[in-house]
Amino acid sequence: MTESSDLRTVVLVGIPGLEDFYSWILGFFCLLYLLSLFGNFILILLIRTDESLQIPMYDLVSMLAIADLGLSLATIPTVLGVFSFQSMELPVPLCLLQMFFIHSFSVMESSILLAMSYDRFVAICNPLRYPSLLTRHLTRRLGLLTVLRSFAVILPIPVMVQTSRLCRSAMLSHAFCLHPDIMRLLCSKSTENNIYSMFAVISTMGLDAFLILLSYALILRAVFQLSLVSARWKVFRTCVRHISAVLLFYIPMISLSMIHRFAGPSSTFLHVPLAYLHFLLPPTLNPILYGMKTKMIYQSLIHSLRWASKNMV
Repeated sequence: MTESSDLRTVVLVGIPGLEDFYSWILGFFCLLYLLSLFGNFILILLIRTDESLQIPMYDLVSMLAIADLGLSLATIPTVLGVFSFQSMELPVPLCLLQMFFIHSFSVMESSILLAMSYDRFVAICNPLRYPSLLTRHLTRRLGLLTVLRSFAVILPIPVMVQTSRLCRSAMLSHAFCLHPDIMRLLCSKSTENNIYSMFAVISTMGLDAFLILLSYALILRAVFQLSLVSARWKVFRTCVRHISAVLLFYIPMISLSMIHRFAGPSSTFLHVPLAYLHFLLPPTLNPILYGMKTKMIYQSLIHSLRWASKNMV
């Protein structure tokens, strides 16, 4: 654990077998990134500038957009580089830095989704106490705690890898650096690395997923206590966007984690597409879910566009 790495660079690759279609894939990924960057930036700008949106619920939406923006920025350079030039060499320290930010923003997004489930739980199960239980001061503290938690839990992982010997094949399985992929480059199995990485996953995303499920179990119990079916649907409809965001984030992530740990290297045709789904789709679709499908945000967007068009004329 104290010897320096024998590998100076790692090789990032795209999707094996589809090299002839890389130009089309590059165009598609460019479109996704443009939608992600533009959509999340506009969402953050609207919530930060429109006074009617400066409430705890929309503060959490802006935090989710910041995490999505960070995740997109962390993967853009290598993804576009790989699909432009077939493959890409990356120095090991830069690879570990990218891995740190990718996993940190993923943990951050998981934490924010948990905070949003708490918001829905209080709004539905205890609406009279909502203004006192969920204040803007609390959401800001939750945002700071989310950042500190993600950085504190993920930071030891690249540090432990950096102090290990990397001497196997330098070719990774994706167009970005992920911890399970880098672990396969270790000269020998590291019990400390395996134990800590398992702890990091369970104490963050695993715990968050459990608490989100628990909150929705309590929400469902409260919804089914309503006598009118129309009232049940009206209340539950307020959770649809959050449920969609949770499923969009957790299903590919859990599937990717299970395949990496149990299926082995032969499952490339499964874990490579899932990795792109997990890291590209949520940042692209979340602004649509919360921007176009949330009435107040949509109205604020339309108002801003009208104001901009009048001033341009």
